[in-house]
Amino acid sequence: MKVKLGSFYPVLATRDVAASRHFYARHFGFEVSFEADWYVSLHRPDAPHYELALLDHAHPTIPEGYRTPLRGGLLLNFEVDDVDAEHHRLVALAGLPELLSLRTEEFGQRHFIVAAPDGVMIDVITIVPATEEYAEQYTPGHTPRAQGVPLR
Repeated sequence: MKVKLGSFYPVLATRDVAASRHFYARHFGFEVSFEADWYVSLHRPDAPHYELALLDHAHPTIPEGYRTPLRGGLLLNFEVDDVDAEHHRLVALAGLPELLSLRTEEFGQRHFIVAAPDGVMIDVITIVPATEEYAEQYTPGHTPRAQGVPLR
């Protein structure tokens, strides 16, 4: 049976809700939809269906035994039109720690990774054409290609 979703978004269990809120608002354009000292719901004003929530890792709404803050291992992908411009803005101007340098991947991405609070990694991506080898591994209709650039 298929479930009809009204929404789907990650909730990050964080050590510092305010610092995380500031990071995602300042660097990625999120705005607050709801704010308490233990929970913040964020959205993008230009695309309100993109949401992110931040939750104090010790809050009693999290079951006992699971009240652990993030310590890495989470990668959030942000697809953008111009990854080179974002790299300049986030690394050169804002000074975010770069974990993976700007590069073009054969599987259809030009990207870089920066560090966010709680060990979260932010992968900033522009879709580019995949090489023939990787293009064959995608299901029909899902092969990465740059906007307006036909697959070779």
